[in-house]
Amino acid sequence: MSTQTSMGLQIVAALAAALALGACAKGDLAEGTAPFDTRERHPIVLRDAPQSLDVFVGRAGSGLDPRQADDVTRFAGDYRRSGRGGLVAEVPTGTGREMAARDTLDGIRRSIARAGVSPAALSVRTYHAADPGLAAPIRLTYASLQAGLPHACGQWPEDAGVSSYRTDSSNYPLWNLGCATQANFAAQVADPLDLLRARSEGRLDTQKRMAAITRLREGKDPSTEYRQQQMAISTAVGGK
Repeated sequence: MSTQTSMGLQIVAALAAALALGACAKGDLAEGTAPFDTRERHPIVLRDAPQSLDVFVGRAGSGLDPRQADDVTRFAGDYRRSGRGGLVAEVPTGTGREMAARDTLDGIRRSIARAGVSPAALSVRTYHAADPGLAAPIRLTYASLQAGLPHACGQWPEDAGVSSYRTDSSNYPLWNLGCATQANFAAQVADPLDLLRARSEGRLDTQKRMAAITRLREGKDPSTEYRQQQMAISTAVGGK
């Protein structure tokens, strides 16, 4: 066998081995990398999570100030719409202001009653304040359905640099890509059930529909014409 033939066979064998290793690496890469779709890497899930409001204790006999009373009324309204289970009030002890805490709790009961929530829905618990010198609030809590991610963002399970040739040369998206976008989108959803199914259609405007059909039958344009009366600036400010 000539030297040229031997070198040719060696080159062919080296190429075959490289292709085989490349195929193995490709298979391992496909199995070990994160999904391409951001919705699969960072899916939005629904879970029952706590909603809380801290109501700070005022002076004895004063109850709630107007702002805190409004906060509690709004909070109770949210509980009435989307709350699951009961409404819990955790009252601090060991602060030396137990009488003021009772007055604040009575104000809380009046505020939730204004929101249409029965006082029987409120259960009271106590907790020991860690530092009597700090303001210890009465914490209102209830559980509600919330949208979020099953994991925290900012995780980097793979090196984003060039330490791994397999990861760097694949040009695949990094695992953390799109996590913050998904988390922000989930936080902005007013009703998490909208992510599962669409709402039913509201009541139809029959009068407007019949007016459009009538214009079509008459051969007229059924679109709405909006007219806006514009006022001159000199007239608006009292000029001549």
